Amino acid sequence: MKKYLSRINLIIVLNCLLFISCSGSNSDEPVTADQTPENLKVTASIVGATAQNPNGDGTGVVNFTLSAANASSYKITLGNGETKEVTNGSFSYTYTASGTNTYVLYVSAYNAGKFVSTSLSITVLVESKLIWSDEFNTDGAPDPAKWTFQIWDPGHVNSELQSYTNRPENTIVQGGVLKIKAIREKYGKGDFTSGRLESNGKFDFTYGKIVIRAKLPTGVGTWPAVWMLGSNIGSAGWPACGEVDILESVGKEMYVNHSSLHSPGRSGATPDTGTISVPNDNTEFHIYTADWRAGYIKFYVDDKLYYTFINSDKFPFNKNFYLIVNFAMGGVWGGTVDPNFTSSVFEVDYIRVYN
Repeated sequence: MKKYLSRINLIIVLNCLLFISCSGSNSDEPVTADQTPENLKVTASIVGATAQNPNGDGTGVVNFTLSAANASSYKITLGNGETKEVTNGSFSYTYTASGTNTYVLYVSAYNAGKFVSTSLSITVLVESKLIWSDEFNTDGAPDPAKWTFQIWDPGHVNSELQSYTNRPENTIVQGGVLKIKAIREKYGKGDFTSGRLESNGKFDFTYGKIVIRAKLPTGVGTWPAVWMLGSNIGSAGWPACGEVDILESVGKEMYVNHSSLHSPGRSGATPDTGTISVPNDNTEFHIYTADWRAGYIKFYVDDKLYYTFINSDKFPFNKNFYLIVNFAMGGVWGGTVDPNFTSSVFEVDYIRVYN
């Protein structure tokens, strides 16, 4: 009996020792939910930063490395209204605000409901670079490497009244200016002719600053515009592709520029629109600008901000768009044409796109 009890005691002692040994060492165990992240470290390397150019090479690219013991994910608030969530701790981000800007960043490392946080400040240089332009400096037809003529009968869109042609009588570059002329004349199936150019298939882009210097036509019923459509219009259709109107005016409402955005559920008489008075827009050139970014699209005339649209991933304005220049007559918005209208010219001095 004593020998039997001794064996039982020995087994109990050995089991206790085994339990103590196993529970006292967890260096090779995976992270568990009850462990709080520790030793959070953040490295922000601005691409092109040197002693002479500490804020980078102007591209705005920053490479981030995040690390913390016991962390399963990270969140970084980038100081410009955007937030990134990552699990691997390494990623690159491109700042787009032009100039030299300082951002305060907040970084958190998470493990289930537990976290540790830190903050840092970085100063980044973003140089605005011209990525595409047409200065319209070569007389003759518009540059075929940049533009395609649309040739349509009246009523193709918006119940417009003009026939779009590729004739020099309607569209020509002269004296450093693109001139699109709408003419009252019997042509094809309509009573008016005009021109429409598109960069589709030749140039499109995502985000940037679009700058247009233009002088508008005159006459009730005129409807000139410089605008953009999503490059996926062929597959997505309108308005799912998105539309951004930068310069848009109608002759029945003189000296007013409209900037509008069209998207699903917010198209046609869109609520996403802003207007500004532009005195003498048909006798003087003015500069029309759209500053298009992931977080917003801002519209200016002669450097005066008049409308800000808050962009986000729920809208279709975060992918490639192409440019359109056209001069319509009548239609759903242009309205009835003045019976005394004979012709008028929409003039564009240049269109420039910056990164």
